[in-house]
Amino acid sequence: MVKLETKRLILRPFDIADAESMYRNWASDPDVVRFMCYDVCDSLESTQRHIYQWMEYFNNLPIGSSWCVFAIELKSCGDLIGTIDFHENNCEAHAAEIGYQLGKAWWGNGYATEALSAVIDYCFEEVGLNRLWADHNALNIASGKVLIKAGMLCEGTSRQCYIREGILADKVSYAILKEDWDIKREIAFYNSLPCVFNGFIDVPTLAGVGLYLVCLEKQSGNPEKKYVPGYMFAICKEGEKIGNISLRIGYGGGFYGSNLYYGGQIGYDVDEAYRGNGYAGQACRLLLPVARVHKMKKLLITNDVNNIASRRVCEKLGARHVREVKLPEWTDMYKSGQRNSNIYEWTVE
Repeated sequence: MVKLETKRLILRPFDIADAESMYRNWASDPDVVRFMCYDVCDSLESTQRHIYQWMEYFNNLPIGSSWCVFAIELKSCGDLIGTIDFHENNCEAHAAEIGYQLGKAWWGNGYATEALSAVIDYCFEEVGLNRLWADHNALNIASGKVLIKAGMLCEGTSRQCYIREGILADKVSYAILKEDWDIKREIAFYNSLPCVFNGFIDVPTLAGVGLYLVCLEKQSGNPEKKYVPGYMFAICKEGEKIGNISLRIGYGGGFYGSNLYYGGQIGYDVDEAYRGNGYAGQACRLLLPVARVHKMKKLLITNDVNNIASRRVCEKLGARHVREVKLPEWTDMYKSGQRNSNIYEWTVE
């Protein structure tokens, strides 16, 4: 048993001595227990019996299973406000279920998400699990929001799969994989990188050997939608426009700050008649002075896994292949039919 700490919480081993706080703060509250798999505890003794049954279940898990039950304690006052647990129910697949409960007096403060995120980190970083899942009564919409905020993805609804208070009820299931968690951490890393934007700069013609860029548009972005600002350039050769290239200024933006992880800071397109001559790579290098003005240290370039030519552009630039990802359904690329994307990281020297 371990102790975890977050900004506001201490997650410590749960003990039978916590029964009194559990009974007082949530187990006796019908609003909290409404969606749980147990009934309201009507006394301290019934709460203790519930805990013994609970612990008996955990102790009878298959040999080799990893599990832990944490008491959620507020750092500010020491109040015990809930519990959170995980138990490995498929050792071969390294998969575990997570469950949590929180006293009503502490709802709406982000404590459940904070505790859940800490346990997810622990399970993947220290325990070595590969999959974590959870479900909730379909009517418990708030619990679903907690799971989503912690990075879990909805995997579907099981209709009328159990009886709660004499009524057939639906369950909604969520899960997060180690791969999803790795991506979440990568997104957080890129979003933490420095960037300075105090307005657009006057961009002269960016000239290379036989190729130059002309700024066509400065897109101010959309703070409401969290779209970052960007520059749009025409790729020109001998007075003729042969393609386009854009540079987005900043990191994060959009859906949970992950738009640019999937979309990249640089996007380019060269007319078909001019492809295969290295123009895309040369255009990317011409953008570097603008990126440096805005103090950007790394630029992400993404492409369809089937776009071999674009992959070669990234390789010739010396960009590091971060990973291949499955695109979330909310991305524009997914909506246009793309399903998998390569993520490349290009260091601005």
